[in-house]
Amino acid sequence: VVQIVGDPAERFSRWLSREAGLADARIIRALTGGNANVTSLVETADGPLVLRHPPADTVSDLAGAGIAREFRFISAITGKAPVAEPIFFCDDLAVLGAPFSLTRFVSGTAITDTLPCAYPNSVDTLDAVGHALIDALASVHAIAPVPARLGDADKARTFVVRQIERWRAVRSAHTVRDLPLIETLGAWLAANVPAPEAVRIVHCDYHLDNVLMDPAEPKVMAILDWEMATLADPLVDVGLVTAMWNRDESLPLGFAFVQRVSNVPSVVTGADLAKRWARTTGLSIDHLGYFQAFALWRLAAIVEGAFVLFREGQVDGPYERGLEHDVPALLDAARRIAQRKGMA
Repeated sequence: VVQIVGDPAERFSRWLSREAGLADARIIRALTGGNANVTSLVETADGPLVLRHPPADTVSDLAGAGIAREFRFISAITGKAPVAEPIFFCDDLAVLGAPFSLTRFVSGTAITDTLPCAYPNSVDTLDAVGHALIDALASVHAIAPVPARLGDADKARTFVVRQIERWRAVRSAHTVRDLPLIETLGAWLAANVPAPEAVRIVHCDYHLDNVLMDPAEPKVMAILDWEMATLADPLVDVGLVTAMWNRDESLPLGFAFVQRVSNVPSVVTGADLAKRWARTTGLSIDHLGYFQAFALWRLAAIVEGAFVLFREGQVDGPYERGLEHDVPALLDAARRIAQRKGMA
């Protein structure tokens, strides 16, 4: 006899007990953080878990791709770098109506513009946060050789080239304002792509907001949000995290909140963090400036898509409105870095 369970929460609880041996599962509440997917706390007899799935109104054949990718990557990383322990991935839409993943709950705090209460408010503390941040990234980039199931390592060598081509084309086709640096910087980046020294697991959106820190001391408990993970030159990650670390508050800042706690003149610099990463991984940072410019340009080119939707009246929120300032500021920062590297 097949018993039909109409309540999604009850179906989920029964599925988890049957498939994973986890009894008394209850979806408790939504968790903050992350824009693309729904993140919820689940209590079980075996301890708390984190449930991730796409929003119900975006379910399609590709809706679970990011969730599946995230689970695949953290499954390869767990035990080697700080990530939440993967528990289960399910692509059976009959359970919750969307593909979902379950990971072990990690207790920690995300830092933006203020330090946790237990941290001494000092330059030494901020230096320690930066060191922990870059050391966690280095532990990901130290995973070699990369597991075969994560992608094509040969194709990964052209990641930067393909990203530049893609976002130049997208922004050329969908334009609502004059942003000449999209094309000017894009052309310079395309003409100066360095050959990758190595191919590694790359997070693709690595910064302080996407890690959970120990509330008591500067220690990374888990790197979050792996939906965009791929294989590429690891400097893709190093470029972004260092370009947005310890920024000059006298300049226009794109996404000013990102790593804002680090914007103190005497704090360790992004270049210093990159040197620390290089000592740990044994990889070169000769092309750091290029990848900093690439990271900021790519971010600007991607998020301009949300501003296009805003201008077309399809979305309207503080994030989209803020892009009127954030995108030009990111492009201007990328331009300054590129000019130091020889761009006319």
